[in-house]
Amino acid sequence: MARQNYIFTSESVSEGHPDKVCDRISDAVLDAFLSEEAQARVACETFATTNAVVIGGEVGLSDAAKLKDYMGRIDQIARDCIRDIGYEQDKFHWETCQVQNMLHPQSAHIAMGVDRDGAGDQGIMFGYAVEETEQLMPAPIHYSHAILRRLAEVRKSGQEPTLRPDAKSQISLRYEDGKPVEVTSVVLSTQHADESQTSDDIRAIVEPYIREVLPDGWITGATEWWVNPTGTFVIGGPDGDAGLTGRKIIVDTYGGAAPHGGGAFSGKDPTKVDRSAAYAARYLAKNVVASGMASRCTIQLSYAIGVAKPLSIYADTYGTGQVDEVGIERAIAQVMDLTPRGIREHLHLNRPIYQRTAAYGHFGRAPDADGGFSWEKTDLTEALKKAVA
Repeated sequence: MARQNYIFTSESVSEGHPDKVCDRISDAVLDAFLSEEAQARVACETFATTNAVVIGGEVGLSDAAKLKDYMGRIDQIARDCIRDIGYEQDKFHWETCQVQNMLHPQSAHIAMGVDRDGAGDQGIMFGYAVEETEQLMPAPIHYSHAILRRLAEVRKSGQEPTLRPDAKSQISLRYEDGKPVEVTSVVLSTQHADESQTSDDIRAIVEPYIREVLPDGWITGATEWWVNPTGTFVIGGPDGDAGLTGRKIIVDTYGGAAPHGGGAFSGKDPTKVDRSAAYAARYLAKNVVASGMASRCTIQLSYAIGVAKPLSIYADTYGTGQVDEVGIERAIAQVMDLTPRGIREHLHLNRPIYQRTAAYGHFGRAPDADGGFSWEKTDLTEALKKAVA
């Protein structure tokens, strides 16, 4: 039987974290290519350090002239991302940093399998949902994201002018009878403008916003606060620490509360099952929980490069299932085409909807009118219940 009383911790990082700067640029490049052609191929990696951004990987459009034109836009795409995040510091400024574009056409050998509607690579992908929050996400990662989103809002609005883009949060929650009931510790490190500001000064700024986003009663007199515990944090972003696309995969998913297949998401077009099948697995797990079949569910999918159908479908409801797990696995195969093409078409993934996913998690977000976060819909519940009946 699963433990019912324990403490679990998850962390998040802000859009100004060096790795997230890179995720944002990679996904902005992807969106630019998908805006031109729905079938564009992109596998874009970004590296950022002091006064420099390097962008590399593979891209493809059906029109070679358009591909050359888009290659010329990469510099401005990167600068626009850095400016929107808010970096205008001496050693990392959107206007003056060096941007090196090393993108090149997609490998013809990879394209062969993908063009036949096969998966863009082998791999295993996991999706997860749990009845801990309205969004059916684990509470520690959900609230870690919520804290940083709120701080970004007040920073960008000018309400808190001394806050800067780079930040990390971490929440430890105590569970009682399997439900989160108390925050045992809050960790928040945020870049700030003035070297004279102390940890106490920063706590006075951020604490009201942290209390605002956490449920009433979760912060108690016993809650430990660790705000900027090392003291001064003025040098931040890629000037303070190098960044790289795809290094925050646990932050991007479930905060460690569920398995992860290992593949990163950002910068990859939806022919790459690292991304599209992970979205499909979340979609399926969320619909299983939303349908009442279980209060907690993990779905695993596996693929081989160039092969269309999934090699396996696995469901685990951790003893919370109202339906046999084998029945759930069979139902999943009936209600959704899980080939790479089937996933892309069902979730409408061939759209420029990815830049917005680069920070504050790929899951637990509200579906957008233009198709963004389509994998967060719960429109499959009736079909699943019918399939298992």
